[in-house]
Amino acid sequence: APLQVLYLRQLALLREQALSSYRSASKASESSDYEAMLAADAQFLRGAESSTRKSSAWTYDSERSHLQNVMNEFAQTTKKLTETRIQSSQQQSTAMQFLQHQQQMIQQLQMQLYGQSSPWNVGVAYRIPDTNFNLQGSYQQGRANFQLSCVPDEYAPMLGPNGFTNGVGPGNLGLSLNLSI
Repeated sequence: APLQVLYLRQLALLREQALSSYRSASKASESSDYEAMLAADAQFLRGAESSTRKSSAWTYDSERSHLQNVMNEFAQTTKKLTETRIQSSQQQSTAMQFLQHQQQMIQQLQMQLYGQSSPWNVGVAYRIPDTNFNLQGSYQQGRANFQLSCVPDEYAPMLGPNGFTNGVGPGNLGLSLNLSI
């Protein structure tokens, strides 16, 4: 009986080794799961046959059956995961195509409502001296935008009591012009 307990422990270790080699073979190589299963089963069979006493009634069939069941479950889980990833990718692709189509429809409607959009994009920014107020204006695709924001000037103490200038100059006036043809 103590030898049979050691035999069963040996079979459990062989099963775990076969499972780990199956998992690494199925993840790392380009071979199919079926080939990895056959290799792991053959590895288990070699170890189990060499561990089994010739004149005894000991058998390793239950351990082999358990190994095959675990490998089949792992293969099915991997297959379901792959199918789920493919399905998710297809759904994302379909959603992106839908959004691109909607964007094209919006652009066509804008062209019908507003006519051909202007190729001019202009932006102007002005910081009111000695305040935290910043004025911004822009013209883009036939639309004008004006914005007043309160932004503290963190570097004002570094500029001195009057800053670099006492009026409109390059330090407090910004201008950008973008022309798309």
